[in-house]
Order: sequence, then structure tokens, then C-alpha cells
Amino acid sequence: MTTLRALAPALPLVFILHVVEEAPLFVTWFNSMVAPPISQGTFLAVNATALVITLGVALAISASREPAAGLVGVAWVGFLMLANGIFHIVATVAHDRYCPGVVTGTLLYLPLSFLIMRAAVRELHVPWVVAAAVAFAGGVPMFVHGYLIVFRGSRLF
Repeated sequence: MTTLRALAPALPLVFILHVVEEAPLFVTWFNSMVAPPISQGTFLAVNATALVITLGVALAISASREPAAGLVGVAWVGFLMLANGIFHIVATVAHDRYCPGVVTGTLLYLPLSFLIMRAAVRELHVPWVVAAAVAFAGGVPMFVHGYLIVFRGSRLF
């Protein structure tokens, strides 16, 4: 059985792999969809901030036995990985072109999100509906942001 503590180190690694896939083309793709545009510097700053938070969440999951740490992890994964993975798939399908990040979003983000939620259900003894609700609630800003980008040509932040 895979535990939250065992999965925690995968969070920053998978995030870095995702950014590596995105980095060469995402800003150009994003700017073709949304106004006002972003710069490569903004892209890197946002992702550096997300990496620091991801490292903090991974450390909290690894170091704490408190259920709250696991649920914070589920919420963060809901935002950063689950909603973002879905965003990349929807963007690719809706616009019939590659959205940089769709490969790692699909093959790494979505399975890791599921594994984290499954581990939380087992270890924290919360029902699946609770884990899913926490992940969904955490993902709401990314779901809204992704909707605005893909279907409205605008952005939340």
C-alpha cells in the first residue's frame, strides 16, 4: 500500500517534470489564447512560487501525522495537479491543438492526484466523497482560471 508519506516526495518531482514540458512553449500558447499576455519571467515566477509551496506541502505531509496535513495535501493536489491536468486535456481537445503540459498533466498529474486521494482515504479514514470534495474545493480557482482561458480568452490571475 502506498502511503501519503511515501507519495509526498513525488509531488515536487512530478511538478518539475510538468514545468519542463510546459516551459518551452506554454507562454506562446497561453498568449495566443489570452489577453493581456504574460512573459516568460511571469511564467517562471508563478511556477517557482508553486514549487516552494509544493515543497512545503510535501514536507508537511512527510513530517506530520496530523490529518490536517494530509487534507491540505489533498487540497493542494486538487489545485495544482488534478485541476491543472484536466485543464490541459480540455484545452487540447477544445482547441484541437497541443496545450503544452498535456502529456505530464495526463500521465503524471492525474494518476498522482488519484493516489494521493486514495492514500488520504485509507490513512485518514475519510470517505471518498470527503477526499474528492477537498480536492475539488482546492481546485476551484484552477477550474475557474482554466475555464476562462480555454473558453473566454481571459484569466483569473
